[in-house]
Amino acid sequence: MKNEHAILPERSQSIRFSECSGDGSGIKCESESVSGAVSQRACVFCGARVVLNPITDAFHIVHGPIGCASYTWDIRGSLSSGEDGYRNSYSTDLREKDVIFGGEKKLAAAIDEVMAIHSPKVIFIYATCIVGIIGDDIEAICRNAEEKYGIRVIPVKSPGFSGTKKTGYKMACNAIMNLITPVELPEKTVGVNILGDFNLAGEMWIIKNYLRKIGVTVVANITGDAKVDDLRKAPTAQLNLVQCAGSMTYLAKQMEEVFDIPFIKVSFFGVLDTSESLLRIAYAVGDTETIQKAKAFIEEEKNRVIPLLNKYKKNLEGKKAAIYVGGGFKAISLIRQFSEFGMKTVMVGTQTGSKEDYEMIQHLVDEDAIILDDANPAELESFMKKMGADILVGGVKERPLAYKLGIAFCDHNHERKRPLAGYEGTLNFASEINLSMNSPVWETISQGGMKYV
Repeated sequence: MKNEHAILPERSQSIRFSECSGDGSGIKCESESVSGAVSQRACVFCGARVVLNPITDAFHIVHGPIGCASYTWDIRGSLSSGEDGYRNSYSTDLREKDVIFGGEKKLAAAIDEVMAIHSPKVIFIYATCIVGIIGDDIEAICRNAEEKYGIRVIPVKSPGFSGTKKTGYKMACNAIMNLITPVELPEKTVGVNILGDFNLAGEMWIIKNYLRKIGVTVVANITGDAKVDDLRKAPTAQLNLVQCAGSMTYLAKQMEEVFDIPFIKVSFFGVLDTSESLLRIAYAVGDTETIQKAKAFIEEEKNRVIPLLNKYKKNLEGKKAAIYVGGGFKAISLIRQFSEFGMKTVMVGTQTGSKEDYEMIQHLVDEDAIILDDANPAELESFMKKMGADILVGGVKERPLAYKLGIAFCDHNHERKRPLAGYEGTLNFASEINLSMNSPVWETISQGGMKYV
């Protein structure tokens, strides 16, 4: 079905209404961004940094211009229970002369400098766009450094032009496999790995606390609040829990193939998803006592949280929500969460969603909802105004757009300061969207004729 509402004709196949085919085939996704469309996606290098930077005792050298290194984890969050060296970013600061003569000597010198000042357990070397063009052999430099210093120095091939942010996720996952794969496979232990939570506002600690209460041991966090020694224990786990499907399904499949670790996808956003995930984990571990503990804990938390949520629900029922986030699995959780609040999702888009994600989204939203893949600001503005959205849930790049339109906003990305996962996070989320949507400022703006200008 041709979409007449697309801003650019080339984008028409990536914008669909829910009444289209429900098998995911009705929307174009997992493809390169349209040139000139001002995609909200970040680059390959960004995707790699998102996944690797939360390893708290790792060092990161960005081989490229200083501008690339400015994109550090410190502007995106991730809390640590110990070391904080991961918040420092190191760069080879390539200039015009290095583009002509090559930057390999600079990179080798940068590694020497880090080793002279610090005692890193692992160094990740990121190849940015310019390195992909001039062809520096960073793999050879990493091998030489490993022989010289006896530590892991791992190349991350992440030139921005080589794909999308999702490509960067894969490059980071390859680097993790490079780090954790042992010479001989170890014996299995009773425990799980958590994949794809980056502890942005302490969510990893919340999830680990839930699992501890139901009797499930966490072997490794990948990668929020991660430590190199713990990551190396990851192959011993009996099960992988994939929280961020967009960034970590690729790693989970690799670990299943190489280490024989099965995985399940989980979500800890909203009461329903949190409860279902804890129960699925308990059954997957296969222990009767764990299952009983999980059921008791879920019932206790629901009895505590639902009455508090009902106080917000009366202010939220009937409101219209727009969603634009990175991964499809998060979008699905948010749709369910809004449904729990009595709200209707009228627009939903993702940067890296798959056909399976969009199939599920199509089944969850109403027939008139608009679904977008890899949207741009012009499209988001057009469809939020068309659908009469009361709030946009997105990231820092979408915040100014919502406010300029006079629409409430909730940051569900890497810059937030309050945890939004688990039962506590659900209360925080309900509180935040209630405060944002029901602020008197919107009425003032509307009366002044500023809304949707």
